[in-house]
Amino acid sequence: MSQPSPASLVIGVAVAGVLINLALHRIEEGHVGVYYRGGALLNTLSHPGFHLMVPLLTSYRSVQTTLQTDEVKNVPCGTSGGVMIYFDRIEVVNILSGDAVFDVVKNYTADYDKPLIFDKVHHELNQFCSGSSLQEVYIELFDQVSVMPASPSSSSSSSSSSFFFLLRSTRTSRAPFRPTSSRWRRV
Repeated sequence: MSQPSPASLVIGVAVAGVLINLALHRIEEGHVGVYYRGGALLNTLSHPGFHLMVPLLTSYRSVQTTLQTDEVKNVPCGTSGGVMIYFDRIEVVNILSGDAVFDVVKNYTADYDKPLIFDKVHHELNQFCSGSSLQEVYIELFDQVSVMPASPSSSSSSSSSSFFFLLRSTRTSRAPFRPTSSRWRRV
């Protein structure tokens, strides 16, 4: 039997090193890894630490399962009087249960924040503003502005994710008054 040449040995070690580098990945503490093969979500979840996956066929995403604050910026608010004001920043503090990661990612993707938080903030704030006057939104009811339902089960949509996604709090910052209406023109 002939011995492999040193060049082929070096190439073999290099290829093995590259494949291991592509296969090895790390999931941070407070996150769960979800896996995709050919774009399809796999049932496999991984917890913090180092893990291996099939290189080039499998990809992964890390999903946070600890308390996080999402910041929604420049949210428009059209009042019942036709005046458009903007909230500079709305902070939503939330947590995703580790047991629910698979179902939430399956229904909303790994970027679940967009439909469950960002889009919901815009929708709920528009609902509140459209039924209130400028005086009510900006002065009288500002401290009562709640851009998310008080409990997940009170949401208008009957989504199974409401039991897995816990909203901790919201904080709204009062924006500088910048009305955009034909009745508010500079003279």
